[in-house]
Amino acid sequence: MADLDDRLVELAAQYDQVQGQLADPSVTSDPDAIRRLGQELSRLEPVVAAHRALLDTRHELAGAREMRDSEPEEELKAMARDEVDRLEADETRLVESLKLLLLPRDPADDGNVILEIRAGAGGEEAALFANELLRMYTRYADRHRYKAEVMSLHETGIGGVKEAIVEIAGDGAYSRLKFESGTHRVQRVPETESSGRIHTSTATVVVMPEVEETEIEIDEERDLRIDVKRSSGPGGQSVNTTDSAVRITHLPTGMVVEIQDEKSQHKNKAKAMAVLRARLQEEERRKQREADSLTRRTMIGAGDRADKVRTYNYPQDRVTDHRVHMDLSNLPRVLDGELDRLIDALITTDQAERLAALADGG
Repeated sequence: MADLDDRLVELAAQYDQVQGQLADPSVTSDPDAIRRLGQELSRLEPVVAAHRALLDTRHELAGAREMRDSEPEEELKAMARDEVDRLEADETRLVESLKLLLLPRDPADDGNVILEIRAGAGGEEAALFANELLRMYTRYADRHRYKAEVMSLHETGIGGVKEAIVEIAGDGAYSRLKFESGTHRVQRVPETESSGRIHTSTATVVVMPEVEETEIEIDEERDLRIDVKRSSGPGGQSVNTTDSAVRITHLPTGMVVEIQDEKSQHKNKAKAMAVLRARLQEEERRKQREADSLTRRTMIGAGDRADKVRTYNYPQDRVTDHRVHMDLSNLPRVLDGELDRLIDALITTDQAERLAALADGG
């Protein structure tokens, strides 16, 4: 408890310091500084508010305990005992809340997301399912007033998607979507199935934080091979007269990104570089997670694309998240972007597991 109190006093001092900096005339003329300090203030504010509430509660608790122990009149003593019980419960709740607020925070949580969806096992049915997942995430973005932009889309002939890359931009987008990575499975009778037999198909989802150019160092001359070709539409038909499709190969890792969505070669290259930076950063994060005993011991945090994370069962009108053992009915609503109950459960479970791991000594 003493370590927690010392940390809270330190953060309260930081909060006061940031407030002072924001009042400095030299800062008010610097938009970048205002934005950075504003973000820091927003991060510290809930911690400081909860700490102040804890101090007030402890002050009241000390008075109630004194009355309980010294009051000669039995009726007042009983009232004091009730007050002590209530305040002790409040103190426990506030301490637990502060432990959550002080958990190590992923610096990417506030940022944007690059989300990749690929059809897996199941042929055309898997591609149709991948398209439904694409719609589900874009609808989720709409509900949260995030901006969803399809960066790359490889479609099949009958409305399926082989691969889609989407940027989802908005405050906290990564914190909400980061547990969606993994294998998503659908169970249903395909329209082409004459016998009525239920098929199982899969699609993989990869969620990566968008990375600023300065965060990942890439030597374009030494590390990249950039190929340009003519963009093509369905059936290989040329959709424009310029060579605008861009394929970037990162030579040290062999990673390949190809974007042909824009008619501008420059825009396609910029998008491909953004995806490449995100993939390289995600690979580094994966290595760090493997080396981090705390993360390795938690069930939710890995997000490996091979993990079966969720099943969408059409005959039973049910969605099951296998990590939190949660079932939701009304499958169409979930596929229309109503994911918050699932996402909230994943976030809560992750927090509980990280707290437990910290309590066990990390």
